[in-house]
Amino acid sequence: MRVVLSLGGSVLAPELDPDRVARHAAVIERLAGEGCSLGAVVGGGGVAREYIGAARQLGANEVQLDQIGIDVTRINARLLVAALGAGVDPTPAHDYDEAGDAIRRGDISVMGGVMPGQTTDAVAAALAEYIDADLLVYATNADGIYDADPNESDDAVKFDELTPTELVEVIVPMSRDAGTSAPVDLVAAKLIERAGMRTVVLDGSDPDAIEGAVLRGEHTGTDVVPEGGDRPTYWAQR
Repeated sequence: MRVVLSLGGSVLAPELDPDRVARHAAVIERLAGEGCSLGAVVGGGGVAREYIGAARQLGANEVQLDQIGIDVTRINARLLVAALGAGVDPTPAHDYDEAGDAIRRGDISVMGGVMPGQTTDAVAAALAEYIDADLLVYATNADGIYDADPNESDDAVKFDELTPTELVEVIVPMSRDAGTSAPVDLVAAKLIERAGMRTVVLDGSDPDAIEGAVLRGEHTGTDVVPEGGDRPTYWAQR
């Protein structure tokens, strides 16, 4: 079973905490031990935002700001690589070919950003499509997809299940609202729709929640299930 795990920087490294990184690495190693072929895409989180904010004040343009963010995601990727054992590709992949090659030869591949204008949300969706993954998991600091920003609206309702098309329809208005932060960005949602990718969006602050979602389909987040597909039985045979 091929799995792409998107680890938000705010989940993996909201601050430099080796224990937190080690706990996430331990889950990834357990998943690999259960026979999963794995790619992990790591975000930049608060550290990236701090660097980008400082660079903006210094007059950097948007492409330069994106490049700084990508550099931070790759540092976070190296941090995760350092916590993983011998089964990981020791160098973070810089593109989908490198990641795909590592996964096909049986290594865990870890990567950060790829190019300006593309978030790690979109990188994870593109990698999942590239390797024809069975499951894409977004481990975020939100516990699923809501019909509005739950930080702004007390009436926000969480979706237990959506189709990829419904996911896009939910994310589009959020992407237009300044200051609103959706758990998955619009480009990623459209890639998920294009690929018909089975996806889970969950709160990844507890690494064990990731393991339960991948191995048993057990989670309290949101399932994105392709139209016409079976309900998410996942890997109950395990």
